[in-house]
Amino acid sequence: MLDEILAHKRIEVAERRARLPIRLLERQAEAAPSPRDFAGALRAPGVSVIAEIKRKSPSGGELRPGASAASLAAEYAANGANALSVLTDAHYFGGSDQDLADARERSGLPALRKDFVVDPYQVLEARAIGADAVLLIVRSLAERDLVSLLALSRALGLAALVETHNADEVRRALGAGAKIVGVNNRDLDRLVTDPTLAPRLRPLVPRDVVFVAESGIHQPAQITELLELRVDAVLVGEALVKAPSPGKRLAELVAAGRPTAAVAAARES
Repeated sequence: MLDEILAHKRIEVAERRARLPIRLLERQAEAAPSPRDFAGALRAPGVSVIAEIKRKSPSGGELRPGASAASLAAEYAANGANALSVLTDAHYFGGSDQDLADARERSGLPALRKDFVVDPYQVLEARAIGADAVLLIVRSLAERDLVSLLALSRALGLAALVETHNADEVRRALGAGAKIVGVNNRDLDRLVTDPTLAPRLRPLVPRDVVFVAESGIHQPAQITELLELRVDAVLVGEALVKAPSPGKRLAELVAAGRPTAAVAAARES
């Protein structure tokens, strides 16, 4: 599935580049609002929650038909989200750049542009539309491309969530200089989820690097377990957008990630 998405994305980026030359995109990026501190938001005490806005997915189909990105973002902000993740891929996920702009403006939170980055043009796009962070998927990028995209992100003031799925990819992410490492519990090829993956890989990531567990997180008890394992943040999508009350569901997860005095002391030791 991932290979299909990446092939489509390369065609899409070429078309976008033809419509808007890079020199004009660079001007838009320069005029964009100053980025918010995405990494800092994930370093808050306890387990921070990156709440996702996702309209549909290849595995789940339509998730919340007719949802307003702005309204959903406001609901997330009111119920304790530390940051947002906004799908901007239109073809497979039904998202848009406008979704990110609307969500960021309404919520006041730092926002991750969640897309499939295959070209530096997309990092400039992220800056131009007001994103505060970009997603870089290790398995979709050659070593030199990962390094250069990380450097470009830093130069533009953007954080980069570097996504991995196994121990080798974690090592590649760290070797490239990633400061935020995510472990996606979902295999993007087979679309199968293993919620135990992130806890197993947690010891590979140093404490000074932000560690994010992604996908397959639905219950407060999972957040409590991740808190004890010193996971810094979780990215939660379908559990929120499919809930009858996304805000109420988020509040339950946020509460589970708040450290008790004993846990806070252990995390600092």
